Amino acid sequence: MPTTTDRIEIENVIRPGKTYRVDARRYGVMRKAFLKAIATKAPGDTIAELLARVVPLLPEAEFPGGAKAGWWFKAVQLDLEAKGLVARTKGSPLRVYRARATRPHSAA
Repeated sequence: MPTTTDRIEIENVIRPGKTYRVDARRYGVMRKAFLKAIATKAPGDTIAELLARVVPLLPEAEFPGGAKAGWWFKAVQLDLEAKGLVARTKGSPLRVYRARATRPHSAA
């Protein structure tokens, strides 16, 4: 398991080509919960629905009372979209679901 000082690079589907360095442990915890909770096919879940399912899966030690879960949730969502593991539907409200990877990625 990564230490609290380990950092990884993540992507953002909205800003192609730009990467961000984030805490590897928090990212990994959120990614695991996110992938466990996300719908496996379209039309998927709204962001609010998915976040409501993810927060109870998070360890209290990492996200006490769900603190900062929203930021990490969005970071994971956008990174997994950039990697082709998550897709979004067109229209409103935004819905996301698990998609097949379209390019190699590194597991966190």
